[in-house]
Amino acid sequence: MSFLDTVAMKLLPIANAIGNQRHLQSIRNGLISILPLTIVGSFFTIVLNLPIPGYSEWVAPYLAALDVPFRFTVGLMSLYASFTIGANLGGSYKLDKITSGFLAMLATVLMVVPINLAEGVNQSGEAVAAGRYLPIASLGSQGLFGAIIAALVAVELYHFTKAKNLEIKMPDGVPPVVGESFGALLPTLLVILLFWIPRHFFGFDLNGLLTIAISPLKGFLTGNNLLGGVITQFVICVFWVLGIHGHAVLGPIIRPFWDQAILENAELFQGGMSAFDLPNVFTEQFYQWYAQMGGTGATLALVVLFMFSKSKYLKQLGRLSILPGIFNINEPIIFGTPIVMNPLLAIPFILVPIANTILVYIVTALNWVPKMMVKPPFSIPAPLGALITSNWNWVAFVMVFVCFFVSLAIYYPFFKAFEKIQVTQEEQAQVEEA
Repeated sequence: MSFLDTVAMKLLPIANAIGNQRHLQSIRNGLISILPLTIVGSFFTIVLNLPIPGYSEWVAPYLAALDVPFRFTVGLMSLYASFTIGANLGGSYKLDKITSGFLAMLATVLMVVPINLAEGVNQSGEAVAAGRYLPIASLGSQGLFGAIIAALVAVELYHFTKAKNLEIKMPDGVPPVVGESFGALLPTLLVILLFWIPRHFFGFDLNGLLTIAISPLKGFLTGNNLLGGVITQFVICVFWVLGIHGHAVLGPIIRPFWDQAILENAELFQGGMSAFDLPNVFTEQFYQWYAQMGGTGATLALVVLFMFSKSKYLKQLGRLSILPGIFNINEPIIFGTPIVMNPLLAIPFILVPIANTILVYIVTALNWVPKMMVKPPFSIPAPLGALITSNWNWVAFVMVFVCFFVSLAIYYPFFKAFEKIQVTQEEQAQVEEA
């Protein structure tokens, strides 16, 4: 048994346990469910910053109105995420998904302290009636981890009351929707008491506590820490080499940090901060467009090498994989080559994203390219994706091609060695057939 086989056997049970854990799976699926909101909302940031001469002056009178879609999508992402996470966790317990989602939202909103205004004005200078208003900032990216905890706790309370039969049961013949509503009365009361009393009577700020607790990890994984960026790439690629979906395993753990990082950048940029001054370098988009163009391992370069290979199989595989590769889908090349359990190609598969990460980090630290602040679909080709997410910075566009040629240079010697083996096998197969 090879070393890679031994490592895979050791890690596979751990990876499966993480990937199938009920709560982590609900977080991952819940955050994926709100992708349409965050992606479409991010495009309004692009609309406000098109690189057209005179455009900023022309759009200035409409800024307040054009900002609304962003604020009610990305700006409320914690509220939406609480519902989808709660619904997914409730579904895993065979609970009513809608009730689970509403309880999760209720818990999230109860952690927000309303602003009590006697009078005031809005952005347009119009008078605002006196009353209690929820600050939208508390329901944006900064409240994401609080929303996750609130959703999980709320649904666990719901599950507890169901498991212990602590619910109001309606007679037979009552419509299921009505029966489910009455059955949720006690968990609703418990959620209110659990989140309302500590926050509004004792001043317990769960969001503030979580911010302090996770700030070192957030700074390590998504801030400006190069070691964190390198380790992230290394672990994801190693899992893929072992035949384990790296993003599926690490996604439930690291995706909340990625989402919070890019949305924090987006909110600050929308508020007027320069893209060069944004706090988070290592967003998911940084990896997608720079380190992993063509998919994990930056395999687009390998696909191009395959297209001109002397091996008939590799040439055919390259031609079949080029179109998916351009749109950052690389399962055909990973499993068709295969790269999985392939000691020769595993080395550049791991080294290339790390090299690209270090290179672009240096360029970013020198303020030659800005940080990324919008969240377009992952399937956008890398040069265009980097251009859009960097506020139309042409240096970012060029850096994608620099990273591509770096990837080619690293992959090339390993590709030639693998090609030689493949050609020899094909010649032997031809002799045997003859």
